[in-house]
Amino acid sequence: MGATVTAIETQGKNLLVSFSNGLEVRTHLRLYGSWHRYRPGERWRMPESRARLVLEVPGAVAVCFDAPVVELFEQRTESLHPRLAPLGPDLLNPDFDRAEAIRRLRDPTRAQLTIGEALLDQRALAGIGTIWRAETLWTERTSPFVPVAELDDATLERLIGTARRLLRASVRNGSPGPMGAYRRAGRPCRRCGTVIRSTKQGRDLPRTTYWCPRCQGAS
Repeated sequence: MGATVTAIETQGKNLLVSFSNGLEVRTHLRLYGSWHRYRPGERWRMPESRARLVLEVPGAVAVCFDAPVVELFEQRTESLHPRLAPLGPDLLNPDFDRAEAIRRLRDPTRAQLTIGEALLDQRALAGIGTIWRAETLWTERTSPFVPVAELDDATLERLIGTARRLLRASVRNGSPGPMGAYRRAGRPCRRCGTVIRSTKQGRDLPRTTYWCPRCQGAS
């Protein structure tokens, strides 16, 4: 493009790269995409055919592999973008608006959603995926299957606070660390020894939920 990178930021699970010519790239990795950083001339760890986007800057090459979403648009239209505009408060944003996240979770349209479904709703709060849903609920000993309407504000506050803490620690450490529930189905709970269970949860796009029947309650 012959332009320089002026900013890189995240909005939920979207990575936004802004350029000096007024354009912006949005990538969303979903479940299978990944970003790699290489030195100029270094051999890539994946085939070139799987590269969806390549950004070259002095001293480094950034390659986005397998991302299902790579989109170029004008920066001035970001506030109207159909995928970005509806997003709730970003848990990794230093100015995260906790009160707004609570307000969105309390929206009547989410009252009968299970908390396991609501935490993945990026329009309520942005940034939680299946890993941190499982780990947040396990840490707070909360069933994934309880409706949002049955949880008090104090519980929602704790869940949001724990999710934010876990996400920030993962970014800071560069890895998620040991899991309490995620992908541990059939293995003993690290807290009580009960076998962790898993099931599909959600109506529109079912995702796997992991939980401890003793610590968090049965489904």
